[in-house]
Amino acid sequence: MANPFETTDTEETVTCLCITVYHPEQEQKQVFRALKFCQHQQLRADELVKFGRDTNFCLFNFVDGRVSRIQFALHFFKHFNNTEFGFEIKNLSKKVKLIVDNVELAYLNKVDLPEICLVRFGDYEMLMQKQGGQSENYFEIRFELAKTPLWQDQRVPLRQPIPESGTFYSDSPLEVDEDE
Repeated sequence: MANPFETTDTEETVTCLCITVYHPEQEQKQVFRALKFCQHQQLRADELVKFGRDTNFCLFNFVDGRVSRIQFALHFFKHFNNTEFGFEIKNLSKKVKLIVDNVELAYLNKVDLPEICLVRFGDYEMLMQKQGGQSENYFEIRFELAKTPLWQDQRVPLRQPIPESGTFYSDSPLEVDEDE
């Protein structure tokens, strides 16, 4: 007879996007007061997660009149022919460019988030770090509050945008193995 441990379903891990936020005036203005810090917030995998100041349209709100009604959106997805899950970020602000590492996104531009990246708009800085999981039904978002600027402190490596040709040209020499 099998013991209960052997017959219990395997628990799926859930992909989590940890977002550390910073704003220079957080102490005075409490621009992040609508966010729940240090809690895993579970969301459905098919949900488009919007960030902005409009509480009617955005799940996560910034309490700041300078933020667009809908600033940006995150979408959870599964990579084609792969078991990995990821996130894409889309700029939904007509007024402000969204910067993901060093890539500027204008209105309606989107890009896949790397495992770790720095997202900026206006005075807002968000360090986003993906922790992998297997669940196809849910993902989680967890917010942390930074007391110091992330742009200078984290030293996140900057990514170069890749041209449409798919070939990256660099000013520095590229080392290639002779056997390739």
